[in-house]
Amino acid sequence: MSEQARALAQAADAARFAPSIHNTQPWRWVVRGDRLELHGVAERQLREQDPDGRMLLLSCGTALHHARVALTAEGWEHEVERPAGDPIAVIRITGRQSAPAEATRHFQMLRVRRTDRRIVTDETVPEETLRHLVTETEQGGAALHLLGADQVLELAAAVDRAQKAEDTDERLRAELATWVGGERPDGTGIPASVLPEEVPLSTVAERDFQTSGTLKAGEGHGRGAAYGVLYGTGDEAADWLRGGEALSRLWLAATEKAVNLLPLSGPVEIPFTRHELRRMLGGIGHPFLALRLGVLDPAESAPPHTPRLDTDQVIEVVA
Repeated sequence: MSEQARALAQAADAARFAPSIHNTQPWRWVVRGDRLELHGVAERQLREQDPDGRMLLLSCGTALHHARVALTAEGWEHEVERPAGDPIAVIRITGRQSAPAEATRHFQMLRVRRTDRRIVTDETVPEETLRHLVTETEQGGAALHLLGADQVLELAAAVDRAQKAEDTDERLRAELATWVGGERPDGTGIPASVLPEEVPLSTVAERDFQTSGTLKAGEGHGRGAAYGVLYGTGDEAADWLRGGEALSRLWLAATEKAVNLLPLSGPVEIPFTRHELRRMLGGIGHPFLALRLGVLDPAESAPPHTPRLDTDQVIEVVA
């Protein structure tokens, strides 16, 4: 294997730690010489919850950004093609450079970042930090709209309506049950070890997975949380992929600042509540996710990471 092919394989391996909808990890990487191909995996698409594949693309976008961070942190210059179709994206190495400090820090965050659904404290995220996260999102190719107090209540109502819509759909409930709960020995899905024992009490409710976890939810009502909507200017496949790249950049930047980020995908999955989110944006953008940003109790130990598929299940080296 050439040095470049080895670097691409290592970048794909780092991308295994990217977040994805219900930890489905719906991606596959193929190393071909000096190029790394990213493919979506239909078998790990949520057919009922995500019939159009938007969340699959968003998830693949986070993996794409993770791979790029890994390459840049090792001093590899590269370019990305995002063709309309399969593969979803192609990374090509173009040269060497000194690793930027930001990429090195973000690479260190890859293994630290996790999805923590416990209640946040009453400590608010500093305005300067929130502005920094907005800028990071924009540099990642999307936008972050932070919600005011009235819009937070609107978001809470939209989340509640989305939850009720999904709770009354038997096919959605059955699909959810295949991906959430238990020990998850196959390396995908959300195990009970990272779920709260009960849905935390907060202004904007978290998703009710209809199964009990093992984590203490935490005290209080998370009054220090800030909420936002991640969005883009378009609703095509390329826009959702870019949205995932921006989400990864935002999440790593938040982790570096000790800010907990929790994605709230429920109101985006249901058409009428997604329209409500778009109305909050003034109709100028297409929402990808709602987000909670907050500060966790530093005295509490972090939950375990969600499981990951083995390298040989997601990476193929053909040349």
